[in-house]
Amino acid sequence: MEFTDFGNKLSSHSGILQLMDDIAKPLPAGVKARPLGGGNPARIGEVEKAYRAEIEKLLADGENFEDVICHYDSPQGRVSFIKAVASFFRKKYGWKITEENVAITNGSQSAMFYLFNLFSGTAKGRTKTLLFPLMPEYIGYADQGIESDTFVSVPAKCEYYDDRTFKYKLDAEAVEAYLSSHPEVGAIAVSRPTNPSGNVLTDSEINHLSRLAGKYSIPLIVDNAYGLPFPDIIFTEDAAPIWNEDIVLSMSLSKIGLPSIRTGIVIAKKEIIKAVGNMNAIAALATGSMGPVLAENLLKTGELTRLASEVVRPFYKAKADRMQSLIRKYFDGTEYYLHRIEGSIFCWIYLPSLSIPSLQFYSELMKEGVVTVPGEYFFFGSEEQKKGGQYPHEHFDKCLRLNYSGSDDLIEEGIRIIAEKYREFSV
Repeated sequence: MEFTDFGNKLSSHSGILQLMDDIAKPLPAGVKARPLGGGNPARIGEVEKAYRAEIEKLLADGENFEDVICHYDSPQGRVSFIKAVASFFRKKYGWKITEENVAITNGSQSAMFYLFNLFSGTAKGRTKTLLFPLMPEYIGYADQGIESDTFVSVPAKCEYYDDRTFKYKLDAEAVEAYLSSHPEVGAIAVSRPTNPSGNVLTDSEINHLSRLAGKYSIPLIVDNAYGLPFPDIIFTEDAAPIWNEDIVLSMSLSKIGLPSIRTGIVIAKKEIIKAVGNMNAIAALATGSMGPVLAENLLKTGELTRLASEVVRPFYKAKADRMQSLIRKYFDGTEYYLHRIEGSIFCWIYLPSLSIPSLQFYSELMKEGVVTVPGEYFFFGSEEQKKGGQYPHEHFDKCLRLNYSGSDDLIEEGIRIIAEKYREFSV
């Protein structure tokens, strides 16, 4: 049996495979788990209660439940939910969108797979690339290209502060220089908040990237899975929702309580939305109905955004504050830097004195039941960039991503063990 190049690429080992395996696979017998890896959001009672009420209304309303589970939605997604999404953003933010500007996908990961391969790869005999302008970036992007070596990146600038924090910033000059000398770039892509670091690109940075996208007639793809207006896991003020026809905005219901009901939302110009709907038809026939059904009324009444701003955001802000306190407590006296947590459900810690690569450090921590995600998987670029010394970033093998959404007690145990092991493996 022989797989194709496409089959080998998508079925081989990847960072995102390891991350998802770590979520689901049990540790060896006798090893207590301290799960700080993965991307599972927390269970938040008030949010779950809202969805339970929607399900109970659905079950009580004639044959509506049967209608939902027994009929396909359109390839573009559930029509009534699409209308609700378009209406919400028109009214709340004044965006000039209609139902033709909105598509639903089976999760935002699927949306990114579609979008990345729409704009990178072979086109009329030439190879188009996808530019990530703020590396490190999300582990789940690195292997999504159908063709090999079509993703390129610009390392972030880094500012360090006296309180042992640091922040990645867009190197705007380097991004513009790259675009001006590489006409093969087919799109720009960022996450906001940035996964893994919790960095939030400012409105100014997003607007600058949008202007560059317009200048070079390419889209700016913004993954807003943790952003505004839902789930609103953003702790900075300078991060308003932004959309125009140069931006493809991807959203998700995963981090506002529905991770297992894969529901992504794409807002873009009509031609891109039509392409996404067509890809849905080929890859999946249609999109799942349950996420849109559960969220539609909550979106129309404003309850979804209320839950985001009044429940979800404060919940994670308290978790983030506690995580920072624990790191300061247990890492005191070591050489470490914590990226300022501006959003998402993760923190990103830089360990400059680490004597082994973070991938090996991850394995040492797993022996103690501490599940993390090693930093190497979040730095990616083309082979040409590697040869030219433009990649990887100096943080490449000295960082860990830690999820702070779980049990407070287990998180504290995990941080204590990581700090102890860091002392053991420091130069």
